[in-house]
Amino acid sequence: MQDLTRRSFVISAAAAGAAFGLDGPLEIFGSAAHAQGSNPIGAPQALVDQGFAKFKVGSIEVIQVYDGHWEKAHDPGFIRNASLDDVKAATTKAGLTDAFVPISFTVTLVRIGGRTIMFDSSTGGQLAPTAGRLVAKNLAAAGVQTGDISTIIVTHYHADHIWGLMAKETNAQLYPNAEIIVPEPEHKHWTAPELVEKVPEGARGNIRRIQATLPTWKNLRPAAVGTEVTSGVRSIATHGHTPGHTSYVVSAGSDTLIVSGDVTNIPPLNLSNPGWHVIFDANPALAEEGRRKLMDQAIADKSVVTGYHWGLPGAGTIRKDGSGYVLVPVSV
Repeated sequence: MQDLTRRSFVISAAAAGAAFGLDGPLEIFGSAAHAQGSNPIGAPQALVDQGFAKFKVGSIEVIQVYDGHWEKAHDPGFIRNASLDDVKAATTKAGLTDAFVPISFTVTLVRIGGRTIMFDSSTGGQLAPTAGRLVAKNLAAAGVQTGDISTIIVTHYHADHIWGLMAKETNAQLYPNAEIIVPEPEHKHWTAPELVEKVPEGARGNIRRIQATLPTWKNLRPAAVGTEVTSGVRSIATHGHTPGHTSYVVSAGSDTLIVSGDVTNIPPLNLSNPGWHVIFDANPALAEEGRRKLMDQAIADKSVVTGYHWGLPGAGTIRKDGSGYVLVPVSV
């Protein structure tokens, strides 16, 4: 699928580190085909054009807003313990392109008890050139104004999850009137002054931005993991992707929605193959352990699960499939 209409963007080592805590360059692809409305992520084109999906889990109203996607160039080291051919075969089997890894960004909001709660905040249009749609148009298209959001709950501090909290040039808060709840161990890790000197220069950008902003925000509250962080929402330790990565269970009666964050990357990769270790996981073995535990819990509890990189709709029930798992998408 490489042709003369495709242009490549090479992100420097510094920018790669700023975004994902890596110390090497990343390459992002954009294309004329994308500009004309192509859809590599496997979601219905009408849904992508709409920019959001809505469904209910019992009395929990769920709104998923599409921020865009990253056409990640293939890298033999992306999956630490699987070959590039394995990765291409997995995406092809799922009906996706094998020209790159299509990693989408989908933000989940819930309405419960008269409150609108948003989990994570999108890229803020500050990463992949195909992202930034949540702030630009899709949040409003879904019927949500920024002032409607009373609470923002963060799964972890990778840039594609928190840069949507702040303006690109000034770092000014985009949701100054919302309470921002963050995992206590995640906050402690990333705000430790000595962390900057412990990582390569290329991985320091996101750390510096975090330390210059989040600790100063009076509306930000670190919450212990394994507790009810706000009424109807309980946190679950799913550490490994980052030191304090945390997922959340939203409950209404016997109905539960699990917001998993980055427990997996796109489903054909380490949901179908839960033993695959993605380069973005800081502690791959711990991430795998948490991934299997959470998916088994979702099956046992018959929960609907959302994944930040699962496309649109980025939610469904989970079932076992041999040694792996399969996402059965919700109806919207």
